[in-house]
Amino acid sequence: MKDPTSRDHATFDAASRPPSSLPDREIGAEHILHGLATLDPASVRPSKRDRRGRGLRGLMFPPVHPAYRTRRERFDECVIRYVGTLKPRWGKQLSGMEFAVEDVPPSDPSPWEAHGIPMGRYFAPISGQPGRIVVYRRPVEARADDHNDLESIIRDVIIEQIAYVLSKDPSEIDPDYDPDE
Repeated sequence: MKDPTSRDHATFDAASRPPSSLPDREIGAEHILHGLATLDPASVRPSKRDRRGRGLRGLMFPPVHPAYRTRRERFDECVIRYVGTLKPRWGKQLSGMEFAVEDVPPSDPSPWEAHGIPMGRYFAPISGQPGRIVVYRRPVEARADDHNDLESIIRDVIIEQIAYVLSKDPSEIDPDYDPDE
């Protein structure tokens, strides 16, 4: 039987090798913090995607292609575009208002929102912070069938929140508003 303290070449691990024989790899910050890094940081090659030496991979879609933007970016642009259409008419009343997009609503709903998942919410101004209307991206996207439906739902959510803030009927905010759509 072999002595467990003896080592042969088959059980020779990387930690006991001299630094020059370690393979080229990136060193994570956790290794450096714990003093386990033995390689010179200058000798570590940067992580680039250069498979088989044919150069770096290019963009999958050019920046002018619609698929270049993510769903989140398209959603944000839709909210910004629609709020921009309301600014000429309601800009004075909405001058201190912020509009934001968040992925999902918080897990603690307000008491009046107990019946379902909110698609948008108004946060009143507190401690010098302006009032804020937040549109929740994931619930809105889940209810939309296509891009046109998504735009109409975003429009409806923003109109309903602005109507709540200004204590007006949603059809006064946007004459094209139809709650039955």
